[in-house]
Amino acid sequence: MNSGPIVRIEGLTRRFGPIVAVDRVDLEIARGELFALLGGSGCGKTTLLRMLAGFETPDEGRLFIDGQDMTDVPPYRRPVNMMFQSYALFPHMDVAANVGYGLRRDGVKAAEIAERVAEILTLVHLQDHAKRKPSQLSGGQRQRVALARALVKRPKLLLLDEPLAALDRKLREGTRFEMVRLQEQLGLTFVMVTHDQEEAMSMATRLAVMNAGRIAQIGTPHEVYEHPVSRFVADFIGIANIIARDGGGWMALRPEKIALSAERPGLPRTIAGRIVDVAYEGDRSLYHVETDAHGTMTVSTTNTSRSAGAAFARGQPVWLGWADESGQRLEA
Repeated sequence: MNSGPIVRIEGLTRRFGPIVAVDRVDLEIARGELFALLGGSGCGKTTLLRMLAGFETPDEGRLFIDGQDMTDVPPYRRPVNMMFQSYALFPHMDVAANVGYGLRRDGVKAAEIAERVAEILTLVHLQDHAKRKPSQLSGGQRQRVALARALVKRPKLLLLDEPLAALDRKLREGTRFEMVRLQEQLGLTFVMVTHDQEEAMSMATRLAVMNAGRIAQIGTPHEVYEHPVSRFVADFIGIANIIARDGGGWMALRPEKIALSAERPGLPRTIAGRIVDVAYEGDRSLYHVETDAHGTMTVSTTNTSRSAGAAFARGQPVWLGWADESGQRLEA
């Protein structure tokens, strides 16, 4: 078995007329990881995923899958499968027929198809729904059918385009755990595209933050959140207060790293301010605090009391404090 990365991308570029959608991207994805391409609309993440699938041809660069140069190989000859955002299920086929469609098209014998379809439906907890049509399923169940259809062909690499975008918030939370469980159980490599930071942070082994066709930072969710390398990454991932550092440059300070109190706290860095906005969010409260030194800063506090509302009121004078090591120095 090849011990190198399952995906290696070297200087990959894709242009659409004057627009450079993907700009000289270098990337390696390890075997068995769930890797997320994260970014806003137009950042190049979907174009990069489509080049992995073979639906787009790069203008420059090389793309290797499992050590083999796949740059010019058509989609049907790649050891890859893709789950589309729309799920693309056949409405006239039942669940079992939808899942087994690709195997039938490849000429796999009926007995093997039945065995493999039954196996994968059990894995995604849909073994009792094999004879139902897509219209008879919930949104979460349709998503699992699409996932089963992508997995039944046993690809080396599974590509997922905004896999949870069609689900409501409550259903997305449970499905995230289910997809991670499935990926770990199968030991396959998943590469997913998402604009949802929470989705990428909670699911991915590693992620790449993309901006303007380039990768702004690669790392584990913890590395990217706690140690952003640039103002763009710090601001894109979660909430960050970007403030000037002593001696020049910038620092990212996360809202939860700041102590909020009525009295001046005994911390190395303290500034006075006044609360201008409060957002009570159940498990936490977010405060916008106007300061002379750094303008409006965002502070987060955990709500541990069952008493009503937030602990501080709009217009209240307060103190902010943080430790020197709480801030992350930014390179750009």
